[in-house]
Amino acid sequence: MTIDYDALLNWPFPEVEQTYTEKDSILYALGVGLGNDPLDERQLRYVFEEPALIALPTMAAVLGTPGFWLRETSTGVTWETLLHGEQGIELHRPLPSTATVVAQTRVTDILDKGEGRGALIYTERHIRNRDTGESLATLTSTTVARSDGGFGGPSVAQPRPHPLPDRLPDRVCDLTSVPQAALIYRLSGDPNPLHASPEVARRAGFDAPILHGLCTLGIAGHAVLKTCLDYEAHRFHSMRLRFSAPVYPGETIRTEMWLEGNNISFRAVAVERDITVLNNGYIGIRD
Repeated sequence: MTIDYDALLNWPFPEVEQTYTEKDSILYALGVGLGNDPLDERQLRYVFEEPALIALPTMAAVLGTPGFWLRETSTGVTWETLLHGEQGIELHRPLPSTATVVAQTRVTDILDKGEGRGALIYTERHIRNRDTGESLATLTSTTVARSDGGFGGPSVAQPRPHPLPDRLPDRVCDLTSVPQAALIYRLSGDPNPLHASPEVARRAGFDAPILHGLCTLGIAGHAVLKTCLDYEAHRFHSMRLRFSAPVYPGETIRTEMWLEGNNISFRAVAVERDITVLNNGYIGIRD
């Protein structure tokens, strides 16, 4: 099958209602590496419910998701070769540690890069608190369909990524993922077997199951919270980045940060392979 541009652009996403508990907030935090230092009481606020649990800001990325909808054959997409290309998070208010949320997803654009070059699928998701009606977050995402270019869709230029300063970083933070990181993180809502099955990973061209891109995002978000914000989650306002290479569970992620007022530019490197895995990163912070 090939991509049907009009059908995919108007994909009928149902509204998703999700109730998450303190246990879910803790599981997400553990999945991105919080609690690795059991004596750090600043981390403990995200993985222990007493006296008051705090939800990690980047957890918004796993709330109200439409599931692995691109695996449905009627999308015309070759799901085995999909990659997460870009992600954006905008928090309208701090996430509660427990809530029932309602989310609505839509496809905003599809870019045909040409035969043999793949396609880009852009989506947007709005999340609100069901009980209060308050808007919590807006998520934007770009999916790279590596095998599905040349379907005859529009081929306009991609938006330019956030530029990084041309100087040494102001802050650097190394965080090592655990070997079972992907198996823990998938319990927060991404069941793609690419992150669990060696066979699926090999078919997709990888030596082993890879870490979820959103888990790597969460690790970088943790690095910024730790290094620049003293674990004050309420100051975290927005985040956007490009995924540039996969991460294997167990690798050390080095996040390099540039501070510019209320803006933080960043990239992340897999130390063992000396390869950039997140690039053109930006975080907006509140005073």
